[in-house]
Amino acid sequence: MSKPRRVVFKFRLYVADHTPNSALALTNLTALCRVYLTSRHEIEVVDVFRNPERAVADKIFMTPTLVKLGPSPVVHVVGTLSQSQETLKALGLEALSA
Repeated sequence: MSKPRRVVFKFRLYVADHTPNSALALTNLTALCRVYLTSRHEIEVVDVFRNPERAVADKIFMTPTLVKLGPSPVVHVVGTLSQSQETLKALGLEALSA
């Protein structure tokens, strides 16, 4: 029998340099992943000042913006991610907090 495949959650966080809201969003996302997705997540950080073409191509117009790339569906959340329960719900992860 094969082992069940472990689901890895892939996130991309668009930030604006080291602004307070961007730093807070990264801190909150990291904490959320540490608590609910231990060893089951990947976080890519994209600075829109260093990669503006990427932000435009991905249709990112506000920062911080979090994109859950996988597993499907793709979800966008704008803001500092300070409201843990609401963030989990928006990402479709509310069952993890039960």
